[in-house]
This record gives sequence, C-alpha cells and structure tokens, in this order.
Amino acid sequence: MVGKDQLANKLWTFTDAEEAISYLESHCAEPENMPDIIFLDINMPIMDGWQFLSEFRMIKSRLSKLIKVYIVTSSTDPKDIEQAKEFEEVADYLVKPLNPDKLKELILETKA
Repeated sequence: MVGKDQLANKLWTFTDAEEAISYLESHCAEPENMPDIIFLDINMPIMDGWQFLSEFRMIKSRLSKLIKVYIVTSSTDPKDIEQAKEFEEVADYLVKPLNPDKLKELILETKA
C-alpha cells in the first residue's frame, strides 16, 4: 500500500530485524538514506522486534535523523502492549490488519 499509493519516496523492506539494524548502522550519517518511519513487527525470525528495539536504542544517537517507530503486530497480548510502553522510541502500538486510512494518516503526519 505505501509504495503503491506513492506515500513514500523510498521504501525499504527487510526480512529480519538484524538486516534492518545493519542497514541503519551502515547508513547512519546519510539522512537521505534513513527512513522517517519504521513499521516494526515484534514477531520476526533471527532477531525479533524487542531485540531490534534494544539495538535501535543503542544506535539512535548516531542516526542522522529522528525516526518514528510504530509496532505493527497481530499480538493483542497485554504483556506486549505494556512492554512496548517501556521503549520511548515506540510512537504507537498498532494491531494488524492496519486500516489503510490510518497508515496514510501516520505517513502524512510524519511528512508535515
């Protein structure tokens, strides 16, 4: 939806969080190669979303821009929702499926 509706100039997708952290670290001084928003699933292979957030927390001061992180997950477990609140890096906790209008709103809000 994001790419199809041209809501983003660039769109990066990663199959696991370790790949995403590696990308962020290698491009941290290049704001044009940094995302404005990260949509993060907490259930991923190799490195899950919680591990990603812990790593992200450690590198965020080196990043050339502020990045909003939204957890997008199928989990409605209250423990996950509470755990997300422990990360100031998390802008919001969104449960799948995402409403296309909500997604568009988040993206446009970030661009404003």
